[in-house]
Amino acid sequence: MLILQATKRQGEKPEELRDGGRIPAVFYGFGKESTAISVPKVEFIKLFREAGETTAITLDMGGEKVSALIHDLQRDPVRGEPTHVDFLVIDMNKEAEVAVPIEFTGLAEAEKGGIGMVVKVMHEVEVRALPADLPHSITVDLTPLASLSDVIHAKDLALPKGVTLVTDGEDVVASVSAFVEEKEETPVLDLDAIEVEKKGKKEEEGAEEPAS
Repeated sequence: MLILQATKRQGEKPEELRDGGRIPAVFYGFGKESTAISVPKVEFIKLFREAGETTAITLDMGGEKVSALIHDLQRDPVRGEPTHVDFLVIDMNKEAEVAVPIEFTGLAEAEKGGIGMVVKVMHEVEVRALPADLPHSITVDLTPLASLSDVIHAKDLALPKGVTLVTDGEDVVASVSAFVEEKEETPVLDLDAIEVEKKGKKEEEGAEEPAS
């Protein structure tokens, strides 16, 4: 299991922690009181790339270790760097329900043949499994989509052993939509506007003629 060193906070301000290269965080759940901690930013970013929000990790605080999932991650809106993390404590012997991201691969036959374009309806799916069996992501191959009637449902997903689908199996994950050709609009002549313009010019010309 992935291990992340953590330190219980002793009243440090969030800004002080961030300036020191650490991220303010908290863990809670499974009978644990909400506990404020901090984790090293560089190590956390590296771990998050590997674990995401579905892989169980161990928070190591020296004399105490807890198993947890990265439950919520806040980021700086400008730089995108993590500014706060919520860890959800879990029981490794009890199943957990999580939303697992979908990774699409392959080029649909319908797009190859110019029949239509793929519409990705879902980008994550709810599953249930023991924490150790939770997948980091679920891969969906789009290649079989060959016609406008072809659809990939949630029940069609290939789930790892020990993982149960929670999302409704009939929910559409991806489908094919027909290409829509953009027609060039033909300019329409406004004859009434032309007549008004002509009339206005004649009136101006008449007004400019010297009086006899």
